Amino acid sequence: MKIRTITTGFPIDETFSEKQFSKLAETTKNIKEAFQNNSYDVQTIRMSTQPWEPYAATRSELMNKVKELHQLTKTYDIDYFNIGPTMDPEKIIWLSPVIEQTTNGFCTSQICDSKEIFFDAAWKTAQLIKQLSNLEPNGFANLRFAALCNVGPSSPFYPASYHDTGKPSFGIGLENSDLLYNAFEQAKNIKNAKQHLKTLFESTYREIEKNAHQISKHEKISYNGIDVSISSSVQKNESIAYGFEHLGLGSFGGAGTLSIAKLVTETLQNIPVKKTGYCGLMLPILEDHGLATRNTQGHLSITKLLLYSSVCGTGLDTIPLPGDITVETIYGILLDVASLSIKLQKPLSARLMPIPGKKAGDLTAFDFPYFVNSTIMQP
Repeated sequence: MKIRTITTGFPIDETFSEKQFSKLAETTKNIKEAFQNNSYDVQTIRMSTQPWEPYAATRSELMNKVKELHQLTKTYDIDYFNIGPTMDPEKIIWLSPVIEQTTNGFCTSQICDSKEIFFDAAWKTAQLIKQLSNLEPNGFANLRFAALCNVGPSSPFYPASYHDTGKPSFGIGLENSDLLYNAFEQAKNIKNAKQHLKTLFESTYREIEKNAHQISKHEKISYNGIDVSISSSVQKNESIAYGFEHLGLGSFGGAGTLSIAKLVTETLQNIPVKKTGYCGLMLPILEDHGLATRNTQGHLSITKLLLYSSVCGTGLDTIPLPGDITVETIYGILLDVASLSIKLQKPLSARLMPIPGKKAGDLTAFDFPYFVNSTIMQP
């Protein structure tokens, strides 16, 4: 188990300065060091602002602030930054240069709340996803953008992360699929799975939270909680999919997968720690060895992933799609995710990755250490 991210949220206003940023960056690095001193492997540290419209009223103001944040994160050794979402259809298109002109900047659009779909925002988002797919030959730019559905502030995971308007605070996101893999390997069947998972995750999370509270007090910064979601790994022996298969119900994507996903989410949501973010089961096709493999073997589809999202996860994440997919088809996928989010009153998101020059059934060709190549999915 690793700490994938320590994410500090902070507000920007007219008094924002480099001095403020440097102090927050120092605090974030102190939090990282404190966890490392307690034998935790911390992969990244990140900083997220509140939704950007209050501090960037025009396109030029937005890009000036983004360039400033880009430079500040480089200067003060912060891995990534996020400016959060907009739901304004006319401003969604402003986000393209945020991705194009930075190497570590993330942003999002909000296409629904708990009551209604923002149809114009969803359409503009579909157009933006298509546009971003052509920025790089392998469609990689869409890794740093997502459509959010009913997602609130303080998630530590990217791309969904953004801050509220309050004082700075931090949250924790884990790479912890090895825990699920080991728990299910020991359980051997679904009847015993819940208790094994509960025991292992409770002990792990309580210890992390104990450290987080101590660090919060020492650094004088609020602690948002842990996103207790299962986050995947590219390692075979840490795969969510292969972990599910230890329970004897066949390959991931077949009968029984939905039941296991429900069991996992219910177990996570009952862990007695302070929670933030999705708190479910993440199923990113390109970030999990087993998911990528089962997709290549034809066991998965967008429809199945949406079905699993109804009882567990984050929606559709790192989904490889044909390069010639139409804006209309992307729009339809986004509407499906938004409809599910509203119906079930749960946060979901869509990180869709059309790959230029590729068609359904082709293999992706990413050279990225946190991706496992898989086949392009049929929309």
